[in-house]
Amino acid sequence: MRVLYTPADLMPGRTLLVRLGLVIVLIALVIGMLWLDREGLQDQYDGEISFIDVVYFSFITITTVGYGDIVPVSPRARMLDALVVTPIRLVVWFLFLGTAYQLIIRRYMEGYRMANLRAGLDRHVIVCGFGNTGCAAVKELLAKGANPKQILAIDRHEDRAQVALDQGIAALHGDATQETMLRDAVVDRAKALIVAAGRDDTNALILLTARHLCPTVRIIVSAKEEENVKLFRQGGANAIISPATFGGYALAAAVDQVHLVHYLEDLLTAGGRVNLIERPVRSDEIGKTARDLQPDIMLRVYRGDNLLSLWDLKDGQALQSGDTLVLLRMAGPQGKTS
Repeated sequence: MRVLYTPADLMPGRTLLVRLGLVIVLIALVIGMLWLDREGLQDQYDGEISFIDVVYFSFITITTVGYGDIVPVSPRARMLDALVVTPIRLVVWFLFLGTAYQLIIRRYMEGYRMANLRAGLDRHVIVCGFGNTGCAAVKELLAKGANPKQILAIDRHEDRAQVALDQGIAALHGDATQETMLRDAVVDRAKALIVAAGRDDTNALILLTARHLCPTVRIIVSAKEEENVKLFRQGGANAIISPATFGGYALAAAVDQVHLVHYLEDLLTAGGRVNLIERPVRSDEIGKTARDLQPDIMLRVYRGDNLLSLWDLKDGQALQSGDTLVLLRMAGPQGKTS
């Protein structure tokens, strides 16, 4: 599904005048050629070809009405009609049909498609910015089993919107800092909003606009500069990821630790042999300890505003209702987590 807005849509009158001018030029060209070759035409009514007859015959021919009262009789006139007038006739019809599509049909179709898109979105993920970061995020979401119909990309670059379509998700071509674009993306029903526009100032505008429209949506922001992290946090971001900072950590770790970077990549991706899982405690786990969750390895428990680390859990603390668990899960024989 593709919804595109282009600057030409904002100037329908200018588009119409340009195409109308081209049609007039083509009709004038046909009239001129037929007038110069009027001897090859025959009027069945009075046998004479006047300029009015040529104008009349030109319009009748281009519109394919063809009453038969004026006909080409000479070989040159027939070749002129076949090789010149017929292609011009097709061009004129394409111009008329294209104008009707752009100014009338397309607007109704885009409105219909937008309505269908909005109706089908619920608890979806919106990705604002489909550069390298946004594209990688979507690939990982799809690898983890996310429904592609519940992922929507927004980007002001048409080629990036096309990349999103190639991955099987819907794309809006526009500016995510605008309220209308986020409303079209149904941000008030979204599960999460990933902001990765490539510039921290643009990310900040998207964050503030989205938070204004929907105070409850979960917003994850990509920060290029570490000094902007606190600003994003003050703006209402639920999570702030700094790719440059994380990359720096990995680069430093790779200096003395040969396999650590590979393990981290394996840990964070859906296709790895081990995965980090975050989920709420199940009813059958209440009262159990970390040792009872084998083969999963419990790393952390979030209990309200308190964080219980692995060392706290070793003391035999029992799980309680409302706990959120962070687990290390091993993959099965086929490389998938159980």
